[in-house]
Amino acid sequence: MNEPDKWWIKISKAQWTVAALAVAVFLYGLLLHRNLWRSAGMFLGIPTILAILLALKPKARTVTGGILTGITLALLIAAPLVGEGYLCILMASPLFYLVGVIVGLAVDSERRSRKRTLSCMAVVLLPMCLEGVVPQWAFNRSQSAEVTKVVPAGAEEVERALAGSLRVDTPLPRFLRIGFPRPLAAHGEGMSAGDTRTIHFAGAEGDPPGDLTLRVAERRDGYVRFVTVGDTSKLTQWLQWGGSEVQWKMLDASHTAVTWRIHFHRQLDPAWYFTWLEQAAVRDAAAYLIDANATPLEASR
Repeated sequence: MNEPDKWWIKISKAQWTVAALAVAVFLYGLLLHRNLWRSAGMFLGIPTILAILLALKPKARTVTGGILTGITLALLIAAPLVGEGYLCILMASPLFYLVGVIVGLAVDSERRSRKRTLSCMAVVLLPMCLEGVVPQWAFNRSQSAEVTKVVPAGAEEVERALAGSLRVDTPLPRFLRIGFPRPLAAHGEGMSAGDTRTIHFAGAEGDPPGDLTLRVAERRDGYVRFVTVGDTSKLTQWLQWGGSEVQWKMLDASHTAVTWRIHFHRQLDPAWYFTWLEQAAVRDAAAYLIDANATPLEASR
């Protein structure tokens, strides 16, 4: 008679993988329903639970290989279902694989005590999945990023360019072309307090286009500060645009140093993973804004 705790060895590897994927899909739907899809529960909790379940798969030659195969299968299944949401999958996939490798290598190194190792991994990893789920378990979301570039134009020319609308035909940096909403049109001009600018962004992941509206809040020599007064763009899925500051200083008659600083609130968890990704995206956005809104058309050619 078989031991009662050995029932799982009768389940095939394929059946176990399907069951693990079903659990992951259920958790995805639950987090989505509770509006927790930006939390660490989505981006860290699901891969952790999926990796632990796949680590229990019977008769696996190596636990790490089985986990990575299962995670790859899960991502391939999810990609066509989310449509344009492939950007989220692209951004989160390294995190899924990282968790899979950590769990797999830990279990492979202690194969004889697999259950005890998985219990330890769960104790370590699962509390990290509460970020963004439990209000008290959160880290600073207020962020800023800045870029300084030398524009081949005089200070007065730079100031006139800043007073105009964004040139949306300016090529986006490579990172921003992977699926982030693209600016389609821009309206508004002037740099006096109260002047407004509106940038119209394309939709993404099935959502319609939206507008980011900014207002000049402060203006002095060589400095202007914009604050956000409305944002209906898809950008809000990843970050909340707080505003930006622009400073420019003449280096010589034909060169001006322009610094564009953007303030934003990170929307995605965990912080240790998404902070650097959002910082990279916002720095690219600041560099793009210098090219598209602070560089005179003649100097950009």
